[in-house]
Amino acid sequence: MNPDREIIVSVENLSFSYDGKTDAITDVSISVRKGDYLGLIGPNGGGKTTLLKLILRILRPERGTIQLFLKDICRFKQWERIGYVSQRAIDFDSLFPVTVGEVVLMGRYARRGLLRSVKNEDREKAHEALVRVGMEDYKDRRVSDLSGGQKQRVFLARALASDPDLIVLDEPTTGVDEETQAQFYKLLVKLNKEQGMTLILISHDLERIAEEASCVAVIDRTLRYYGNPRDAVAHEKPKYAHHH
Repeated sequence: MNPDREIIVSVENLSFSYDGKTDAITDVSISVRKGDYLGLIGPNGGGKTTLLKLILRILRPERGTIQLFLKDICRFKQWERIGYVSQRAIDFDSLFPVTVGEVVLMGRYARRGLLRSVKNEDREKAHEALVRVGMEDYKDRRVSDLSGGQKQRVFLARALASDPDLIVLDEPTTGVDEETQAQFYKLLVKLNKEQGMTLILISHDLERIAEEASCVAVIDRTLRYYGNPRDAVAHEKPKYAHHH
């Protein structure tokens, strides 16, 4: 971790409970710098998604602080700097007759606001995003006709289209086969290593993520491990050996 790089996300002593009594997460501190690839790992119900929702300001913390791009999250306004890929991307409503190009163009609305007209620059950025994920030849295809893996790439392109500084992915490979997952993870590594994209990826597959992420945070209600991915596997392996 290079301390000179800009801090993009800083979470300090964060706690949150849904009912005011039992904490979903307790006292979590992590930071993400420009160019990092952070794997957020943990069992289902361990608090990974809660942490993500706090960072995206869908939930408000009870204790602790969150800064985005060195600004307190309450005052942060530039949400187009953060792209989001949800785990439901591949359950996209098949009755919705929208093309790949249109979905990726939607990613530009974060920058533009919904009602402003689409400019050439938007089309160029949308095309560029499709090229980055290898889906430019599918621009006019209906999203509902694509395979799960192709849909994932389209929704990643949508997140890339707004030119974000950070992309957050919530278990993006849920529901696709091994080979497709492997291809998608390869694409993420390429975005991170070759194009310098900062990534936060939620997953429960520690071993897969440890091969590719630059840093791993294992969350099971609290921060059980935070640091080097290689050591994370040794540290957590006994507990995760049976979770797949």
